[in-house]
Amino acid sequence: MSTDCVIRNVSEHVGETVKIGAWINNKRSSGKIQFLQLRDGTGYIQGVVVKSEVSEDIWNAAKSLTQESSLYVTGIIREEPRSASGYEMTVTGVEIIHLTENYPITPKEHGVDFLMDHRHLWLRSTKQRAIMVIRAEIIRAVQQFFDGNGFTQVDPPILTPSSAEGTTNLFHIKYFDEDAYLTQSGQLYMEAAAMALGKVYSFGPTFRAEKSKTRRHLIEFWMIEPEMAFVDHEESLRVQEKFIAHVVQTVLKNCRAELESIGRDVSKLEKIVAPFPRITYDEAIEFLNGQGFNIPWGEDFGAPHETAIAEKYETPVFITHYPAGIKAFYMKPDPNRPEVVLCADMIAPEGYGEIIGGSQRIDDPELMQQRFDEHQLSEEAYQWYLDLRKYGSVPHSGFGLGLERTVAWICGLDHVRETIAFPRMLYRLYP
Repeated sequence: MSTDCVIRNVSEHVGETVKIGAWINNKRSSGKIQFLQLRDGTGYIQGVVVKSEVSEDIWNAAKSLTQESSLYVTGIIREEPRSASGYEMTVTGVEIIHLTENYPITPKEHGVDFLMDHRHLWLRSTKQRAIMVIRAEIIRAVQQFFDGNGFTQVDPPILTPSSAEGTTNLFHIKYFDEDAYLTQSGQLYMEAAAMALGKVYSFGPTFRAEKSKTRRHLIEFWMIEPEMAFVDHEESLRVQEKFIAHVVQTVLKNCRAELESIGRDVSKLEKIVAPFPRITYDEAIEFLNGQGFNIPWGEDFGAPHETAIAEKYETPVFITHYPAGIKAFYMKPDPNRPEVVLCADMIAPEGYGEIIGGSQRIDDPELMQQRFDEHQLSEEAYQWYLDLRKYGSVPHSGFGLGLERTVAWICGLDHVRETIAFPRMLYRLYP
């Protein structure tokens, strides 16, 4: 009798006969022995078929298997120190489900466009599977951190009537007889939720209709957006660094094999421990100009600037106190210096750019009204947001983490297109 099993759990069945539903990842033969590289979504194992130990039918069935053919394979699990997993299967039975012909993604090199056109199949590759496993672990670590620190998950709407930051970069749709937009952030709604629940976080898709083709940008991406009542800028920074350190260390603990399989230098991730260094916008300007950038005060930083700053550090670094003129209307001015705001961008090391943006929010009703007037924002669309300052306003702070950029950094990827199963980019809506 055989026991149904998945490859991830074969260590629990050493010496036993098990049955696994699998696909052929690869295959090779040395005459009287066939080596089947099997995958089942949970892991990989080598199945060894010895001609003298199986029937002719089983031998021929194994011989007919092609790349990505599906089968049920039965065999005895044994320890094998030379194997990457530490285990191997001596095959005693093969039941073919489907023989694949002319699988398009072969072991040879393929161009990026070809692989993206076949993303539904490319996901099956060893590297892409590992990235998806790491992404899932990052999501688990995110939720574990917030759920374990007194936060309540709240889901803001994806369809919104307007955007307080302007609608030029939003996707417009018709909502029956009204205009609506796909959300670019749930933050304003999360502020309302924080006034009801204290500490909250959201996790969901957001959309930017920016015609950008950089390696850091997607059209559809996922954001984690916490908001915290009675929390000032300094405390928010402490939450952010503890949060990121927790995520990285959790992934190291639970996905080290996947990280190493995609060639990630895990020693760099082992250094990600809070607290993180901080520099002000003023200090960043001084440093950049000393590096020959010639950037005037009041200008925002681009990728080259962020990379130059990040190269000084082995952990993420906070850049704090940006000029009010280049930041969102809702950020609270520094009481000691109103031309800058109580905000920070967290820049990841190794050139991965901003992964978190956050600030203390304006809690003064009169100042928020003034900001609405200055930015010519629609009070009709966002009267409810002004109400948050009229009825029991409190100091509060929040931030947003871009999931895909974080996955790219932790995995050491060159482009965010590999950080999500089916990326949406400027010229890609298929598959």
